[in-house]
Amino acid sequence: MPGEPIKPRSGDAVSAQAGRAVPQASTSAAEDIAAFVAKAHALSPHAPGAKGRLIFALDATMSRQPTWDMACALQADMFRETAALGSLDIRLVYYRGFNECRATGWISDSTRLAALMSKIDCRGGDTQIGKVLTEARREAVASSVRAVVFVGDAMEEKIDELCAKAGELGMLNVPVFVFQEGHDAVAERAFREIARLTGGAWCRFDPGAAAQLRELLRAAAAYAAGGREALLKLSKTASGAARLIGQMK
Repeated sequence: MPGEPIKPRSGDAVSAQAGRAVPQASTSAAEDIAAFVAKAHALSPHAPGAKGRLIFALDATMSRQPTWDMACALQADMFRETAALGSLDIRLVYYRGFNECRATGWISDSTRLAALMSKIDCRGGDTQIGKVLTEARREAVASSVRAVVFVGDAMEEKIDELCAKAGELGMLNVPVFVFQEGHDAVAERAFREIARLTGGAWCRFDPGAAAQLRELLRAAAAYAAGGREALLKLSKTASGAARLIGQMK
């Protein structure tokens, strides 16, 4: 099965009933917070000449099958958009079923990514956005991730816990671009806040709207490969990029 399972991190308690890892409450000493902030500034992912790295996260629960198929067809556009800006590596993260959340290695070839995605089928289950954010933070510290894209339509977790994880990504200068399919109000509230806390952007696309999703994915890839300047340049000709840059800090 494509991707390695994402296991609960140290300090996570696994709830058998909920089927996902629930972070335990903890407090940080002032010196720990100061050290984290210092590390965040030292790990800027936008150093000149740095290779772009993007985490591409997808809700692969049963309701997502049409969007999953669409994303499989569109993901090559993310690579094509960045050809003139520099190289781009993508790490696919997805969740589905009962407590299943997996991540691939870093992929620099669109054909390989498409082949991996084509082997994955959607399965019913609860959302596991918290695991996605935790994995993004771990990779941001380990390999200087430039951005995270998340595509989904629902949120079934504790919003405050998600916001805490999003805030850490914001301190690491890793924006989350949240692309929401549909009009679920609970999901929208959480998605908007995740985007705000990370300095990213929230955008809605209509169910089955391949053109809308394509534009948004192209814009996020441009940012991951070339930073804010690349996104600004693209925004002059692409509506998706304009939607993102209009929200980013």
